[in-house]
Amino acid sequence: MRWRASLQARLGLTLGLVLTVLWLLAASVTAVIVRSEMDEVFDSALRETAERILPLAVTDIVGREDQGVTQRLAPIRAHDEFFTYLVRDAEGRILLQSHAADVAMFPPWEGPGFVETASHRYYSDAALQGTIRITVAEPLAHRASVAREIQMGLGLPLLIVLPLALGAIILAVRFSLAPLRRFRTRLEARGARDLSEVPGDDLPTEIAPLAATLNSLLSRLRDAFEAERSFAANAAHELRTPLAGAIAQAQRLGSETQDPATKARAAEIETTLKRLTRFSERLMQLARAEGGRLRMDHSADLRAIARVVVDDLARGAAPGRIVLTLPETAVLSDIDPDAFAILCRNLVENALRHGADTAPVEVTLTPGGRLVVANEGPVLPRDRLDRLTVRFERANVGAEGSGLGLAIVAAIADRIESPLVLESPRPGAKSGFQASILLPTEDERA
Repeated sequence: MRWRASLQARLGLTLGLVLTVLWLLAASVTAVIVRSEMDEVFDSALRETAERILPLAVTDIVGREDQGVTQRLAPIRAHDEFFTYLVRDAEGRILLQSHAADVAMFPPWEGPGFVETASHRYYSDAALQGTIRITVAEPLAHRASVAREIQMGLGLPLLIVLPLALGAIILAVRFSLAPLRRFRTRLEARGARDLSEVPGDDLPTEIAPLAATLNSLLSRLRDAFEAERSFAANAAHELRTPLAGAIAQAQRLGSETQDPATKARAAEIETTLKRLTRFSERLMQLARAEGGRLRMDHSADLRAIARVVVDDLARGAAPGRIVLTLPETAVLSDIDPDAFAILCRNLVENALRHGADTAPVEVTLTPGGRLVVANEGPVLPRDRLDRLTVRFERANVGAEGSGLGLAIVAAIADRIESPLVLESPRPGAKSGFQASILLPTEDERA
């Protein structure tokens, strides 16, 4: 299975393992060197002991009245005797021994020098032409005990130092990767429509090329989207004049002819051209919603804009078809007035087109800046509601319309970072449809 841990965890763990292995290796090498030096020191002490005791033993033995008698030196006080010795003559008789010496463990004389058995290390020397011989013994367990103490002294600090070192490594790695985390946070904070460059001047040299490549990709995407929006807006704008001329020609043809079939054909052409004109206007609105600046440096009262839009639409609808409810106090917002007018017009037109003719369309602007447009009609299932903001998707396939109205509203909602809420049935009712969006206001910013 592929390891998907973070870069910080990988660096921290890798550096920690490398440090631990190097530290253990260094401690092991140090222990071997110290053991070798320790053996030299103990061998030197063993030899020094023999060379110091032998002259004293010779003086004592030569000055005795009774030759060949074994003498055991009694300790002055109780103590652990790490070095024991035995003084013998050429026949192997014991002339002098330390109080803790075990005669059975001393090997036979084999000449001066070091000898080692499974349990002891010995040093032997002789004086008076080899007639008086001394052997000093040291238990190997003593050396092993000292070696263990040295190893413990080298190893125990690792139990404290290594966790501290690992913590320091993790903190250092985390501190070193802080610019990368800030870059990721900046990138995550971007909206779906924000394709501007992500600042990455503080990134390490190893990561900076990646950020530059990403910014270059964002720039190319931005240029491609701008070209697409510009083409749609320019195409829709350029279509206005020829469409208006074609509509005028169709109207003139209908007024000049007396043939009913020709009049019907001219009226049909006029209707189609007007539908195409409305579609081109929707394309311009969509380009405006996706590419234009939707937040201004100053605020305007949304009530006046909503009133103008509703009054304009009411002139083409039946009396009482639209009911507008506005608050008594001003609703100040920095949303672009044109963008709000596009948003409000599309919501109301969508309600007029798809709502029941027997019930009015209710348009409400609350003091908090929430615009609510509701109409009567059949209940729409949840999956159909979720698809209404998709381009060219319509709730009623047989109804007129471009299928762009709610897509334009959704684009504006996304740009101002406020969700478009679609509900069916209407809250508190068993049928109908309601669309609402919370607009940015001065009270919200305060």
